[in-house]
Amino acid sequence: MDTLSPQQRHNNMAAINGKDTKPEMVVRRYLWGHGFRYRLNHPRLPGKPDIVMRKYRTCIFVNGCFWHGHHVQLQTAQIDNGQLIIENSECCKIPKTNREFWVAKIRRNQERDSKVQHELAAMGWHSITIWECELKPKVREKTLESLAYTLNRIFLQDHSIKRYEIPEEEPLMAAEDYFRHFS
Repeated sequence: MDTLSPQQRHNNMAAINGKDTKPEMVVRRYLWGHGFRYRLNHPRLPGKPDIVMRKYRTCIFVNGCFWHGHHVQLQTAQIDNGQLIIENSECCKIPKTNREFWVAKIRRNQERDSKVQHELAAMGWHSITIWECELKPKVREKTLESLAYTLNRIFLQDHSIKRYEIPEEEPLMAAEDYFRHFS
């Protein structure tokens, strides 16, 4: 049961900002402290990613588990009394009040996230999504080290030297070619 009135709950939910959230600040401090440089919310890229690393052609999205429905099964089914069946996850629980609204909102967010990532991939950008639950103190260091490893791997793959090999039917040394003309 909700201890707040509907108007108080509305005011609380409306006051939540989408920029400079605590999970986003954790990721940004880690990246900056480890020598990674970035830009914030680049307006020309689809979805205005939270963190843009041009050197790595990588966009990082730091998603809140509730707002983006982390591990929530939104395939809803109607049962006899008209209630929706939704499987919640450990980190994301759909509110029981006004459930249809929240299901629709989270579904739209998930569809938009997928569309934005496809658009970025078509433009040649890598997308990394970090979930709020992956930044809890118990698993934070592992998540951030994995992020640094992934960024370094992306950089090495994108910037590796591609050697051009000349195809030869039969390899000849210069001396062999010389002696063939005079023999």
